[in-house]
Amino acid sequence: MKIEDLRHKTDDELKDQLAALNKEAFNLRFQGASGQLENTARVRQVRRDIARIKTIVAQRKRDKAA
Repeated sequence: MKIEDLRHKTDDELKDQLAALNKEAFNLRFQGASGQLENTARVRQVRRDIARIKTIVAQRKRDKAA
């Protein structure tokens, strides 16, 4: 997921996507613990996407406050 694609999304869209990624991260952790995880790189990718979204949300909050 590219940062520029995320910047064009609304706050509600980012919130929905963040919830979906958190759910996916939980499922991936569960699969890893049970030995069913096939794509181990996806865990890292999801974590980074979550961080990107949280960064954009924080930047928007900071810009609104200023």
